[in-house]
Amino acid sequence: MVARRGIAGLSHRTAAAEADVPLGSTTYHFASLDELLVAALRKACEGFGRRLRAHPALADPAAGLAPALAGLLAEWLDGARAGTELEYELYLAALRRPALRPVAAEWTEAVAAVLARRTDPATARAAIALMDGICLQVLLTGGRYDEGYAREMLARVLREDPPAAGRGAAGDRGAGGPEEGPNPTAGGSSQPPEQRTDS
Repeated sequence: MVARRGIAGLSHRTAAAEADVPLGSTTYHFASLDELLVAALRKACEGFGRRLRAHPALADPAAGLAPALAGLLAEWLDGARAGTELEYELYLAALRRPALRPVAAEWTEAVAAVLARRTDPATARAAIALMDGICLQVLLTGGRYDEGYAREMLARVLREDPPAAGRGAAGDRGAGGPEEGPNPTAGGSSQPPEQRTDS
């Protein structure tokens, strides 16, 4: 129901109608709207965490973590995007609803703990920040997820070997990867134009 109407459409009454239960059932289990949202956010966070924990790359030190995470984002963003939009809508609702902030923090801590099996805690948090940024760019612009770009950037953050040529360093960039601008040093000189001297 929240996926169709957004957070603004959530109330005890609409939740009861969706579940086909008496209104008193929802007010008994959830005393406030914030409690309803907390429950919804916890449920929304379970999906990505479950897929992440089950991924074989987390248990195999020889497997690349960057390709695994970029692939998980592809499943998340290229599948039923409405579900991903809902998860981020609930996640960002913590900006205005302090009751949701502990749940958002729990999600970050849980994902960081999983990634820390393969890297240090600080790098794990940096990788989460990068993944959040890429997801938000794609969702807010309605653009295409560029798995190659995500893989390349995650490899940099995680200090893994960069992807092979043609697998992320070149080609079209979607909303997850802006195109590079012109090379400022093109023309055979590494000096800025104002420092060049005629020979």
